[in-house]
Amino acid sequence: MKGKMLLASMLLGITLGSVQAETLDFGEAVQPELLVPVSTLMATPDQYLEQKVTIEGTVVGVCEKRGCWMNIASDERFQTLRIKVKDGDMVFPLSAKGHKALATGQLHALNFDLERTRQIKAHYAKEAGEEFDPASVTEPMTMYQLVPTGVRILD
Repeated sequence: MKGKMLLASMLLGITLGSVQAETLDFGEAVQPELLVPVSTLMATPDQYLEQKVTIEGTVVGVCEKRGCWMNIASDERFQTLRIKVKDGDMVFPLSAKGHKALATGQLHALNFDLERTRQIKAHYAKEAGEEFDPASVTEPMTMYQLVPTGVRILD
């Protein structure tokens, strides 16, 4: 009996020891030496436009339709940055949500006129189940996103 329990313990140990964390890589290699905190990018985004940078954070959202974007949590509370690729260039799995990710790419500014800003904010309000008053939006907005050349999702 002791022999069977010892054998079962050894097999369990071997099985658990062979389970490894899965890392998913997309595109080119991520460049950790270019790491800039998301909060730093968002505090002075114009200084980083069109430059190659690397960000890291927890994946808090993934495109459910095509896997073409992920929202990465900043090191600053309630702040996120979207990474976005052309449909099909990289397909991020829904299972990435909750995992740490690193992404290397270029920061781009998306400048919207007042009407488009209202449409975007109305869409966000609808998704959140909130009321929206278009008259409350009085200025156009600029959104920033990272267009990645490489992404690594860690388990």
